[in-house]
Amino acid sequence: MEELMREGLKKAQELNASYADIRWIDTKIESIQLKNGQVEGLQSITDSGFGIRVIANGSWGFASSCHFDRDEVLRTADMAVRIAKSSARVQKHEIVMAPQGKPVEKKYENKYKHDPFEVPLEDKLALLSDASKLMERSDVKLSAAFMSAFSQHKRLMTTEGTDIEQTLVGCGAGIEATAVSSGESHKRSYPCSFHGNYGTRGYEFIKKLNLTDHAERVGKEAVALLDADPCPKKTTNLILDSSQVALQVHESCGHPTELDRVLGYESSFAGESFLTLDKRNNFKYGSEFVNINADATIAGGLGSFAFDDEGTRAQKIRLVSEGNFVGYMMSRETASTLNLTSNGTMRATNWNRIPLIRMTNVNLQPGSWNFDELIEDTKSGVYMLTNRSWSIDDKRLNFQFGTEVAYEVEAGELGRMLKNPVYSGMTPQFWADCDAICGKDDWQLWGVPNCGKGEPMQIIGVGHGAAPARFKKVKVGVGK
Repeated sequence: MEELMREGLKKAQELNASYADIRWIDTKIESIQLKNGQVEGLQSITDSGFGIRVIANGSWGFASSCHFDRDEVLRTADMAVRIAKSSARVQKHEIVMAPQGKPVEKKYENKYKHDPFEVPLEDKLALLSDASKLMERSDVKLSAAFMSAFSQHKRLMTTEGTDIEQTLVGCGAGIEATAVSSGESHKRSYPCSFHGNYGTRGYEFIKKLNLTDHAERVGKEAVALLDADPCPKKTTNLILDSSQVALQVHESCGHPTELDRVLGYESSFAGESFLTLDKRNNFKYGSEFVNINADATIAGGLGSFAFDDEGTRAQKIRLVSEGNFVGYMMSRETASTLNLTSNGTMRATNWNRIPLIRMTNVNLQPGSWNFDELIEDTKSGVYMLTNRSWSIDDKRLNFQFGTEVAYEVEAGELGRMLKNPVYSGMTPQFWADCDAICGKDDWQLWGVPNCGKGEPMQIIGVGHGAAPARFKKVKVGVGK
């Protein structure tokens, strides 16, 4: 492999590429899905290939192949250079890569106790089946249980001398119950929506979720929502559980701090960003309690790794400090526009995709509140849990989110259950009205396995750490 990869780099240089890198990736994925106790989906996928990225005549070129032999490596290198030279005819500005320092030669494997691929399939099915049965109720028409595991081994070599091997193993699981009656339906999920929680951990992570301990409650709450009162329309204090705070961070801070969006590279599909270049170190993003970082070094995070796909070491990056916007997630190319260096956020979902700036673990730092004290301190408001829907404009400013369930807060106590809760706002104002964040005991790292970006689409895993938080003067509810 090493010899073939070096030949690909050499070929690109012979064709006058000023820079080239080659990434070989081998991926294994296993996924299980049960519905109403029956196996509906069982997949085992293996996939491998390589991609060559070059700069020639000041422009990017990329080509890839799943056939890893000498002739194909040389052909792919030639194609990448030809694509770059063709692109250069319409390129307005030459690509400039920020310096990276000394070449890196490293091997890395994330730590875990139990390889999820070594756990017998029968044990996994039994766990999901038991959880599914515990959710069953007369009005629960659909009980679903999910589990998946992944392993990705990659090697990156560059014409600058970098040679990095990384292996990342991870897994996750979740359950959900859907109750239906009189033409309406409601869903409750655990530990969060959209198939559960995930991390770069072993099977011990799934066991720690304790799916069967929560399954009965999930089924009961789905049924209870059928008779719950609708969330009233008003402006009030809003308390979000940590999983919903995590999604709020994802949509209204994670994406807009990706520098390629700011520079317009992502405008055609996923939108741009309101955090324009003039706002760095010069814009109030939120209240003094709001501190947000992007940290790829957290053990077990779904957005954790040792080096990104440009060979830049994983880092902890400040994005928002005491409410002030201070930094972007950057690649070597975008960092050069600010005379800075990359902070290691370039990742590709697989061998046949170019690296893009992607979130790592974008975290809202914990505050000082205890959750019970936060409820007691709230005279009137709504507590919303578990995302159901989201919508945000292409600048990441105006948004509306819906959650699976909410509870009324009156006189410092949690009251009646509310269904169909939604809230809306504008990003800077919303975060400016954040007046309380719970502490470390309530802070949790969530894994989001389905973050999409790019054309063609790249789905990748990212992470978000968050604790429950309170926001003042928020519009909640719909209708009259």
